Amino acid sequence: MSQNVLAVIVLVVLLCISTPLLGSYMARVFENRKAPGDRVFGPIERLVYKVTGVRPESEQRWTTYAISLLAFSLVSVLVLFGMQRLQAHLPLNPDHLASVPSALSFNTAVSFLTNTNWQNFAGEDTMSQFTQMAGLVVQMFGSAAVGIAVAVALIRGLVRKQSNTLGNFWADLTRIVVRILLPISVVAAIILIAQGAQQNLHATHMLTTLTGQHQGLPGGPAASQEAIKQLGTNGGGYYNANAGHPFENPTGLTNMLLNWLLLAIPFALAWTFGKMAKDRRQGFAVLGAMVGLFLIGALLVMPLETAGNAHITQAHVTQAVTATSPGGNLEGKEVRFGPVESALFNASSTSTSTGSIDSANDSYTPLGGGVLLFNMMLGEVSPGGTGSGLYGMLIMAILAVFIAGLMVGRTPEYLGKKIQAKEMKLVVLYLLMVPFVILLFTAISVVMHSSLSSIYNPGPHGLTEVTYAYTSASNNNGSAFAGLAGDTNWYNTTLGLCMLVGRFALIVPVLAIAGSLGRKQRIPASGGTLPTGTPLFALLLGGIAVIVVGLTYFPVLALGPIVEQLVGKF
Repeated sequence: MSQNVLAVIVLVVLLCISTPLLGSYMARVFENRKAPGDRVFGPIERLVYKVTGVRPESEQRWTTYAISLLAFSLVSVLVLFGMQRLQAHLPLNPDHLASVPSALSFNTAVSFLTNTNWQNFAGEDTMSQFTQMAGLVVQMFGSAAVGIAVAVALIRGLVRKQSNTLGNFWADLTRIVVRILLPISVVAAIILIAQGAQQNLHATHMLTTLTGQHQGLPGGPAASQEAIKQLGTNGGGYYNANAGHPFENPTGLTNMLLNWLLLAIPFALAWTFGKMAKDRRQGFAVLGAMVGLFLIGALLVMPLETAGNAHITQAHVTQAVTATSPGGNLEGKEVRFGPVESALFNASSTSTSTGSIDSANDSYTPLGGGVLLFNMMLGEVSPGGTGSGLYGMLIMAILAVFIAGLMVGRTPEYLGKKIQAKEMKLVVLYLLMVPFVILLFTAISVVMHSSLSSIYNPGPHGLTEVTYAYTSASNNNGSAFAGLAGDTNWYNTTLGLCMLVGRFALIVPVLAIAGSLGRKQRIPASGGTLPTGTPLFALLLGGIAVIVVGLTYFPVLALGPIVEQLVGKF
């Protein structure tokens, strides 16, 4: 137990150190000010601009910014789709894997484009090394950079005065990849390799086990993919077991490193917001709401898993801590991590858009799995994905000041900008799109005969599995609850549509809000202005997020994990 407590403390300390350092550095990068590494990164950036013809000083209106983003995304998804369909004819395919079927190629291309990384396939058996490296990993960098760029554009819209522009998408994309994602990923990959994570171009080696059975030992460049997978809150994994696989996550140290990587940028971006707003209290308020929601989820799921399964205890099987067992609910968990570190990792994974779990969510206690599901239903703002967490929380902040303004009978303001009808219509659109597709496709899937055949565990648990799948896809998380055969035309297509809605039906309204706010003049605070840089506002912000989610999803949560816990059939 002391080891588990130490692991939690170490993670908290690492985040406390990295959040201000990384957040301040990113603010310098986004404001194009002098920053560490200019001598190294500057020439690389200028080379990219020269080759692509980008003029970084030429800023774009929100519509042009959005069109550039959508054009980049369209080309990206078409290239990745084509790469999978032609996989059998491309190089670096030592295991001679066949081309990927059309429906699965569509699902996978959309999944990695949208930072979801939902995998209806086992990576080591389906994707060649070329597809993994040149296709999936490239999209991991691109999708993470797009999310951060949108968050930065929204910050600019909030802090600028009477400005028609939000920056240059192509310049933002380049700076994020070159100055933030690549350097940290390289260092993290080196540490992972040193700890035993696999990094090679070998074909699968066939081995004979002690019992005389034959087993394949897959090769591949896993460590380099693992680094950006976590840092970019992408999720998925080179191998089907994701971060539970010893080739991806071999030691307790790497488990801690991966947990830090997936939380580092989302928390640091809140600090960046405070820096760019020239008011650190605003950043602290957003960061405080993120931290509060994250801690509630983590502190709920960890004791639920360490307490174990009551029905196993009734079968006279001990779940106590012993010299050879970490105790608690160990089904679906790595013994080397135990229930506490596994629950903490999965709480982090579902609180962000990472989805890179190191234990099986399907084997969690009903309420433990329910907490993980609720983390995603929050819209992944606790702290959320790279960029998407911050702009999601800022949308919640706009909603919070609007509700507060209604209560006192004043026009709401945020950072000196009046929040009016146009912005609120876009906020409502942002809030409704994801719940609509989640609940719509879940309802159809639990009554349609063909989709029902994919559910291995009928009843409340089966409902949770289907709800989890659509929630994961729509919130661009990518983790799975298992127990659901998702590699069908129905699920590949509908989950792909959910990913697109969860990404682009939110990004476009966010950029529209940024453009609208950026054109407004900042008005000075008055006696009736709601202070938004206070602990009270952080509490209001977190409360609004919980209330919105509770009102939207409580019925399906009640019919799924809650009733399963009450009935006791787990």
